[in-house]
Amino acid sequence: MPKPPKLSLASIVAASTPPGKSHPGPHQTPQQTAEIVQLDTGAPSLRRPNATLKQRARQMSVYLEPPVYDQLRDIAHAERAKMHGLMLEALDLLFKQRGARSIDQLNEPDGR
Repeated sequence: MPKPPKLSLASIVAASTPPGKSHPGPHQTPQQTAEIVQLDTGAPSLRRPNATLKQRARQMSVYLEPPVYDQLRDIAHAERAKMHGLMLEALDLLFKQRGARSIDQLNEPDGR
């Protein structure tokens, strides 16, 4: 079976150009065009409330010794819960013990 031909940058640019327009060659003057690009620099949780948790949140790894992991997994299985939910419950208990705001309070729209 023959290999497909390699694409060149010129063929890719030509294929992406709308009909009736052409990109200048290396010795031609480029047309004056501008594209405005706006970066989203706002807080994801405030700007995209319908985004998934994975899109809104920051990921954090936790290294657990095998017996600790096994016990957490066993509790999650016995309670028919997810390990993630149990970890959030544990963090909420830690915040309460330390006199900090709860996860629900931190996730309120006004942040209070």
